[in-house]
Amino acid sequence: MEYFNTLYRALAQDGANVSTLTFLLLPPPPRRQIDCVGISLQQFEQMKSRVAGKRSRTASKLSEPTRRTNLKEQQVILGIDPSLRGTGFGVIRMARPHPQTLAHGMIACAATWERSRCLAKISQTIRDLIKEHRPTVCAIEGLFFAQNLQTALIMGEARGAALAAIAEAGLDIYEMAPRKVKQAIVGYGAAQKLAVAKMVQRMLHLPELPAPDAADALALALAQAQDQGRFTLSAPRKI
Repeated sequence: MEYFNTLYRALAQDGANVSTLTFLLLPPPPRRQIDCVGISLQQFEQMKSRVAGKRSRTASKLSEPTRRTNLKEQQVILGIDPSLRGTGFGVIRMARPHPQTLAHGMIACAATWERSRCLAKISQTIRDLIKEHRPTVCAIEGLFFAQNLQTALIMGEARGAALAAIAEAGLDIYEMAPRKVKQAIVGYGAAQKLAVAKMVQRMLHLPELPAPDAADALALALAQAQDQGRFTLSAPRKI
């Protein structure tokens, strides 16, 4: 120790930098500290891969959620509100900052048409929509309580015609109760049709208020999009 003190004073008198002297005169670190500074063979191979422009396995795994998010953003959803004389439809594409509306409207059938003609038009129109916009998922309104048995049967026929065309195209079909759709869009399960239409217009940034049946169909598609983007204990029933 005396040797180092003597050498330090001698060099300091000659004008050497004190901090440099302190660093030079410090004893070497223990052997185990030097070993900890090294890198493993796996880390060295990863460094070579990055230098060569190759993606490591870790980077590939980290990019998977991003790819899934992009695929989800590009997903096209079809909403159907079935009715014999006025089936509503709406097609949206998942995008940012808000979903894009591809098509919406109503499959209108005159009161003088036979039921069979109405059912044929419903099926054919939905086939044309699927062919044009290529959705992968469909949300359709579930059955609701009807006091009139005849009305329930007619609604069931219209719903069956729509389901047959959708299933024929191989889409995933989810059934959603009307109250759940209103709860998801408006925040109130017994909301009126006008409130649903206004909220749909706001969410999709539509220039005009959509027709009631078309608004219900767009609301179904939006509710399905919300269920896909979050964890929920009451997921829509797949049919």
